[in-house]
Amino acid sequence: MNRARIIGVATSVVKHESLIGQKMLVAQPVTNDGVTPEGNPQIVYDNLGAGVGDLVLITSDGSYTGSQIIGTRLTPARWGVVGIIDSKKKETETSE
Repeated sequence: MNRARIIGVATSVVKHESLIGQKMLVAQPVTNDGVTPEGNPQIVYDNLGAGVGDLVLITSDGSYTGSQIIGTRLTPARWGVVGIIDSKKKETETSE
């Protein structure tokens, strides 16, 4: 799983039949700080309600994306949103 920031919405006139009606977003993978880009943007499929600006967890596990998000493993979809990060908290070490 990777952290990513949703930077846009994708649309397609022609697509595989398994993707008809699916929500496609553009996700920019980011480093742990949630801001610094890391790698190329990816088209991700979402059924959790993520929107532009959200920090999310994405997976490249095509079998998860197909079966859990699209509803069929017979799909070319690879990337999917598996969580929306509401907040992040840095753990600090305490010394005694």
